[in-house]
Amino acid sequence: MELRTLRYFLAVAEELHFGRAAARLHMSQPPLSRAIKQLEHDLGAVLLHRSPTGVTLTAAGTLLLHEARDLLARADRVRERVAGAVTITIGVLADSSDQGATRLAAAFRREHPDVEVLVRETDLTDPTCGLRAGLVDVALTRAPFDETGLAVHELRRDPVGVVLRADDPLARQRELRLADLAGRRWFRFPAGTDPVWQSYWHGGEPREGPAVRVVQECLQAVLWNGTVGMTPLGHTPPAELAVVPLTDMAPSRVVVAWQDGDPNPLISSLVRIAVAAYH
Repeated sequence: MELRTLRYFLAVAEELHFGRAAARLHMSQPPLSRAIKQLEHDLGAVLLHRSPTGVTLTAAGTLLLHEARDLLARADRVRERVAGAVTITIGVLADSSDQGATRLAAAFRREHPDVEVLVRETDLTDPTCGLRAGLVDVALTRAPFDETGLAVHELRRDPVGVVLRADDPLARQRELRLADLAGRRWFRFPAGTDPVWQSYWHGGEPREGPAVRVVQECLQAVLWNGTVGMTPLGHTPPAELAVVPLTDMAPSRVVVAWQDGDPNPLISSLVRIAVAAYH
């Protein structure tokens, strides 16, 4: 008994008409009738009462209808899981020049050469990179953010600094504290952004200033408006801007995150490879 034959039977049993079932299956009626007769022969039971106006299910046919629905649904789930096992979608928030991510990509490709990797880049308003929305399987991002329902593993810690215009008096300092920025306007994230994420990048205080969504908007807000904001150290700013280390800010944590309890073996493999690549 083949799954294809069960799909034929399911169409006839639900339509209760060979013609409509054949149209639904995009096939002609004679081979459909032959397939159902062969199924009845294989099972040793009459499944349908045929009449000029249509068909009705026998008791055996009613039983098979329920069993076929369950069996075909399970077969579809197996097919989806197998297909999904050779594809993984990674959400990214980090800079593409991150050497840890570069090493991770190379190592993952060596270990899983047949896996198709899809990459989804997100802006600064979604620190989970689409993970909560189910758009990605795993995220390479920065913490902190609301970790409810997620598994998070730290890969690296980056000190942070304040980004300023190069002609700002504070830009000449070797280091700064958050108190030195009191009264300044900051670039900030739009309303509705993860509050844990917002609080960290706003230095734990409510801020006033232009709303930004991507890194370039942050830099332009400083350049055009003289606002300030935080950035991980290690990135070379444009000549018109300067970055001064902040001594009283906790480091920005580079992390890998995924849905807690997700059984996809590619996720656990990627996490293991990431730990080595960022070490």
